[in-house]
Amino acid sequence: MNADSRRLEELSLNSSAPPGQLLYDGWLLRLLPGKAKRARSVNPVYPSHLALEEKVAYCDRIYAQAGLPLLFRMTPFAQPVSLDEHLGKMGFVRFDPTAVETATIDLAKFDGAGAREIPLEQWVQAVGALRGSSPIQVQSHFARLRDMPLPRRTFCVEEGGEVVATGLAVVEDGHAGLFDIVTHAGHRRRGHARRIVASLLEVASEDLGARKAYLQVEVGNTSARALYAQFGFAERYQYWYRGRPGVSP
Repeated sequence: MNADSRRLEELSLNSSAPPGQLLYDGWLLRLLPGKAKRARSVNPVYPSHLALEEKVAYCDRIYAQAGLPLLFRMTPFAQPVSLDEHLGKMGFVRFDPTAVETATIDLAKFDGAGAREIPLEQWVQAVGALRGSSPIQVQSHFARLRDMPLPRRTFCVEEGGEVVATGLAVVEDGHAGLFDIVTHAGHRRRGHARRIVASLLEVASEDLGARKAYLQVEVGNTSARALYAQFGFAERYQYWYRGRPGVSP
């Protein structure tokens, strides 16, 4: 895997950094309750030296104390390289394969955006309503984004005074990360997601200086991936999670 992809993984981690996290022998332990698993999972991003059995047992204790299930977010860069196989032998099952896609921002692909920018607190409430999030999950989401040291913009699409689609752009090092692109189940296939993506890319490019963009999409979400392909997005690499069977992620 090339250095550009490794840097992209760093940008993605920075864009979802929770207020509290621990660094343990090269592993980044994120412990923020909420819908986003990337903010409440172990990210083994740097070389490690301790025995895997010892490290997994330590993570078990830390996540149990936080009242969270122990999840590992696995990428092609996970350290040590034997970790994925080791976790499988320990009974951690693989789920939620996700593609990281990238694109060069091409303003010629925009045909009139039309989404509206709204304040962060209002936007987080709207995302929580669309996802059916609990109050604590909404609060955690807001805390993570409020304290983020990177420029961000939050957009929505409304119908009849109701928010029916949302999206977030976070920019670092000339790259715009697109997150929380959510559309109400009863308002899909009306072009709302396209309007959101176009608006996010436009503001990220024209206001925040981004020239490239990335996003994360479930591998099996063919309709979303077809939409993103219209903006030039293509898969760069995949990640997935491992957790114990029967434990709700």
